[in-house]
Amino acid sequence: MPDSVVDLLCDLVSIPSVNPMGRDLSGPIYFETKVTEYLRRFFAELGCQHEVIEVSPGRCNVLAKFESPGATQTFLLDAHQDTVPVDGMTIPPFEPTIKDGRLYGRGSSDVKGGMAAMLWAFRRLVLEKPAGAANVVISCTCDEEATTTGINDLVRYWQNGDERSTLLNEKPDAAIIAEPTLLDVVVAHRGVTRFVITTAGRACHSSDPTQGINAIYRMARLVNCLEEYASELPGRSPAHPLCGPATLSVGLISGGASVNVVPDECSIEVDRRLTPGDNADEAYEDIRNFLTSKLDFEFDMHPPYIVSPTLSNDDNAWLNTALQEHISEVAGPHTSVGVPYGTHASRTCAAGVPSVVFGPGSIEQAHTRDEWLEIDQLEKAAEVYFRFCSNPPVAPSN
Repeated sequence: MPDSVVDLLCDLVSIPSVNPMGRDLSGPIYFETKVTEYLRRFFAELGCQHEVIEVSPGRCNVLAKFESPGATQTFLLDAHQDTVPVDGMTIPPFEPTIKDGRLYGRGSSDVKGGMAAMLWAFRRLVLEKPAGAANVVISCTCDEEATTTGINDLVRYWQNGDERSTLLNEKPDAAIIAEPTLLDVVVAHRGVTRFVITTAGRACHSSDPTQGINAIYRMARLVNCLEEYASELPGRSPAHPLCGPATLSVGLISGGASVNVVPDECSIEVDRRLTPGDNADEAYEDIRNFLTSKLDFEFDMHPPYIVSPTLSNDDNAWLNTALQEHISEVAGPHTSVGVPYGTHASRTCAAGVPSVVFGPGSIEQAHTRDEWLEIDQLEKAAEVYFRFCSNPPVAPSN
């Protein structure tokens, strides 16, 4: 058992849990297996209730529960186990190094720092058993960085009679999601829908391209239309006061088999960011209608392969207020913010649980070549999590 939250974070950073992000990769640094085993041992040594639930082959969510005598509320603390890949890093990714008040290593900011702070607060709850504390379930979920299968699985545990979890089989009263927020509280964030668009052509030898139809040329026209649509999007979808405007971006393109063959197919992947109040289906259809009105050829707009909902600040004001009080006591006044990126909070919110995002570190350090975390923020976040769970607010009745 580590002696401090810093030691705990060093342990977590030293254990690789790289998400291959859809690439066909294997090896000892990939997937969450070793972190899952560390967490299982951590909770077993604490002597608390815990469970490991397989989400997909070899990838698991790990849950543990602190039950406080007489408590009527249950709060969920969630952090993901996986990190992004380590390609191009300029520091040893799995050798935690402390220098100038910072801890360096992959995942230190996103989000093993937040996980360590939550685990340390949970450890204190189990050992100190503060009177009046809430019941607390801590979830360490898999696959956040790619297809979010872990959190999608987690919210089912209290929905639709799913009986795989004995610790989270009822809806919690509120959720705090760990992400690097500089100790501010994220009360709203954007969502996203992503999909593929394909243009078809007719292949022929490039010595006489007039005999074919160039799918790349067609896609070029379509992409120009999407650029026009993106420039008009602020007027088509009102900006959110905290999260800003909706956006659209084309991030990937592929087409053709050889330079001497006129291509018969080209595809792109589109990223449409949603603001609270946006409807993903309506956004998708609006794009289709716009392109249809502009183009004189057919295209195939595939169904979205991911739809991540937004986090709305409509029902989490009481949670934010209570959390801000504890933050102020520990770290001074901080801000309530909206952000453009997505988090697990959108899934818990969509499943009927008021949710906010809070943790140590900066999103500007997430996924970077020399990722690091301020140790002072790590220690303060652990204290805030503990105080919040020890002196819980009363959730408003529905």
